Amino acid sequence: MEVVATPLAGVMLIKPKVWGDSRGYFVETWQQERYAAAGIDASFVQDNHSMSTYGILRGLHFQKSRPQGKLVSVSLGSVFDVAVDIRPGSPTFGQWYGVELTQDNQWQLWVPPGMAHGFAVTSHVAHFHYKCTDYYCPEDEGGIRWNDPDLAVAWPVAQPLLSDKDRHTPSWQEFLAGL
Repeated sequence: MEVVATPLAGVMLIKPKVWGDSRGYFVETWQQERYAAAGIDASFVQDNHSMSTYGILRGLHFQKSRPQGKLVSVSLGSVFDVAVDIRPGSPTFGQWYGVELTQDNQWQLWVPPGMAHGFAVTSHVAHFHYKCTDYYCPEDEGGIRWNDPDLAVAWPVAQPLLSDKDRHTPSWQEFLAGL
């Protein structure tokens, strides 16, 4: 696998080796020793799988006192995946990184604890997977407005479909005021 550092401190793009032929393909999506050697020495406690259709945007979410690291990937379709550094004191605090994860490239994004995370579906349907370093805790969940002008994330979907929760998340300035 190839591990590429991104502009955000600690966020890594993983490009696994894909073995394929006319019958299909095989890809190793997690191997603890190999990932630890690449700098992702994480213990995962929960795996999640979501299915969404074109234009769905989920995020930008985080957990306040129990931050989750996430190793994310797509097995069907494509998404534009985004991490936002919300770690006070980080050299990349307030910056974002986005990448297209697809069934064809089989890339993964390592989003370390302390980041806000979200994705927008860019294909007809997408199956999105993520391994988490801590359990989901709904009472600890936070969010930042997906289209906040101070963050200026370049989402590829102009009019996304949002949950009620994502329509009412705080702005970046409101998030900062709560620190």
